[in-house]
Formats: sequence, C-alpha cells, structure tokens
Amino acid sequence: MDTLETRELRYFVAVAEELHFGRAAERLGMAQPPLSRAIQQLERRLGVRLLERNRRGVRLTGAGEVLLQEGRAALDATAAAARRTRRAGGADSFGGSRERLVLAVKAAASHDLLRKLLDAYAAEPDSAEIEVLPCSINEQEELLRDGRADVALMHTPWNSLAGFDSEPLTTEGQVAVLPTGHPLAAHETLSLADVRDIPGLPLARWPTRGTYPPGPGPEIHNQTQLAQLIALGRTVAIVPDSARSWLWTEHTAVPLADASPIVTHIAWPAHSRSLTLAGLIRTAVRL
Repeated sequence: MDTLETRELRYFVAVAEELHFGRAAERLGMAQPPLSRAIQQLERRLGVRLLERNRRGVRLTGAGEVLLQEGRAALDATAAAARRTRRAGGADSFGGSRERLVLAVKAAASHDLLRKLLDAYAAEPDSAEIEVLPCSINEQEELLRDGRADVALMHTPWNSLAGFDSEPLTTEGQVAVLPTGHPLAAHETLSLADVRDIPGLPLARWPTRGTYPPGPGPEIHNQTQLAQLIALGRTVAIVPDSARSWLWTEHTAVPLADASPIVTHIAWPAHSRSLTLAGLIRTAVRL
C-alpha cells in the first residue's frame, strides 16, 4: 500500500528523532506498547524494516532515514496547508475577518524596500492585511516551508531559493561594519582580505542551516547582539549596503570593493495559487 496516514508519520518521526520508544511515547502522550505495535504495523505495510532494535537501543535503517526526511516534509506540508487555509479563509470565517498575508523578513534588513512595498500595496484596491513577521538570521526559508509565512523577502547568495518561486527586486553591494575608532574605519573602501584577518577583531559568524562555521568570531543570534559587539570592538561584520539604516553612532560602514552583490528577492511557495498573494507580488515587482 502506498498511502500513509498522518498519525503513522507522527508516530514514526517521534521514534526516529528520539531513537527511544519510551521517550517517543511520552512525547506523543501515549503508552509505549501501542506505539511499538503501530511502528511494527507500518513496517509490515511498507514491506521494509525502518528501525533496528537491539540491546544497545534503536537506530534507523537506510529506509528509515528516507522516511524520516520524507515524513518531516509531509508533516510540515500538512501543517502549512492548515495555517494557510485558515488565513486565506479569513474573510469567509465565522465573524468575517479580512484576509491576511504573513510576510517574513530578516529583522532590520531591506527596511526602505519593505516600507515602500507596504505603502504601495496598501494603496491597491482590495488589498489584504499584511502581517510583517521579523525573523532571525536565515529563518525565512523555514517559515515559508512550514506555513507560518506566505511570502518572504530573501537575500541571495545567503538564502536558498530552492523549492520556491521568486522575483528579484533589488541588487546592492556589501559593506564592512567596524567600530568607529578602528584604523580601517577611515578607509574609503576595503577588500574582503582586509577584513577577514584583522588582529583582535574577528569576523562575526552567521548560522547556515542552523550550524555555525568554525572560527574565532562570535556566533551571532540577532541584530542587537551584533550591533553591541561591533560597538564594543569585539567583532566586524559584512552586511548589505542597506543595513546602514540600523547602524549606531559607534559604527562605521566601509564599502567592500570585491564583495559579490546581494540580490533581494520576493519568494513564495511554488505551489501557491493565491490571487491575493499574486497581487502583492505584482506590486513588489512594479516597485
């Protein structure tokens, strides 16, 4: 049989992530014996072994690894469908609220573009309510995939557009943000090599897919943390030119002559057929 139930996927993903039936049962709020039976029935239906069980514990087989990845994606898609359906049905729901779109943006990024987009779209006839969802570094992809956002402003090459439809909106250069009193802050331009090996001032480290690259610089979790560490002379950051909008008086931005350009895109799920979303995208492209 090729059909899987959402309940079965939830059970399997819990066991696969915990690698322990007792912890998985507690996480699911159920007893362990029926959970074990459900996984055994799932294996029989699929005709493959998903888990290896022995005295040392539980581990995934190759087939189990595949189902874990596919199961997570399927559960995310189900949750995303529910979230987007509730928002899209706002005008038809009990109480008759206005339709709403959630726009994910990296906090403090593309401020001028975002302001112009919101103002222009609000002037359109039959425009929907736009909820702006500021997010942390590289979080836009996750918010789009799991349905917490309908559309996002994303920045290549930092964000991946794989699996999304998108339109490019702006292209800009990059700058190095240094403490104002640092000698390099007096330069008109710098190169990437200049800022990658500054004694006592390591580059800030940004997460990619949830993990940080190795290096001596601090791990950055949000914009406020980054701004303070630069002001204190503990790090230097490479950011898009538009990030000048959040700089403090203790910061100086110096253009990087050899840095690749940053392209800001408006991105949305490839399968979306929302006419309301299409209206927002048309406004963004027109800007």
